[in-house]
Amino acid sequence: MGPFISIALFVGFGAAFVLAGLLAGSFVRPSSTNPEKAATYECGETTIGSSWVQFDLRFYIVALVYLVFDVEVALFYPWAVAWGSADKLAKDLGFASVYEFRKVALVDMLFFFGVLLVGFAYLWRFGYLDWVRSAAATSIKASHQPGMDLSKAARVAGD
Repeated sequence: MGPFISIALFVGFGAAFVLAGLLAGSFVRPSSTNPEKAATYECGETTIGSSWVQFDLRFYIVALVYLVFDVEVALFYPWAVAWGSADKLAKDLGFASVYEFRKVALVDMLFFFGVLLVGFAYLWRFGYLDWVRSAAATSIKASHQPGMDLSKAARVAGD
């Protein structure tokens, strides 16, 4: 019962500090509204046109690929720490030998890394990692749509 009480107190104090800050801010900030205050402000410039601009999908793909591989590196670190103290962990978990424990840990990490490599190969194969498309790939169709398989389009055009 002791760990649950400490976790509940931690969450309770954290929520109380957040709510106290929001409540104090509601009392301190000015509440006068006028049209000038409600106007759009972008670095001192008046806006031109709509702010709903469609960004290139490649920015999002690069960001997601970075996040996936960044999380992968973050998950390799605790595994490496556990690998270094395998003798103690193997004894605590009841493995017959340290070799057996390390073999299981290595297979688990190789499976994890293999799944990530399959994802990376998929991105590479279909050209999602190519920032600039080659001239041969872009000359296939004038109306290239992001996400289309350029290798299939090249085969169709060449037949």
